[in-house]
Amino acid sequence: MQDSESERKARLRELASKLFFSLEEQSSGYSLYRDVDVKNPVRHEALTLEEAEHILNTWKLRGLHGG
Repeated sequence: MQDSESERKARLRELASKLFFSLEEQSSGYSLYRDVDVKNPVRHEALTLEEAEHILNTWKLRGLHGG
């Protein structure tokens, strides 16, 4: 059984919050932004839902500093 898109978005927002990312949904897709505990701000724009999930899951696996 696949998750609904709204459930995926809710989990994405929760994960973004836990990793100190701002998540915005725009007409061109999703944008992620983080400026907490990083040397240079991190910004990803015009992402699909899958791309945003991948980026956040990668950060989660690498630890809070993304490295």
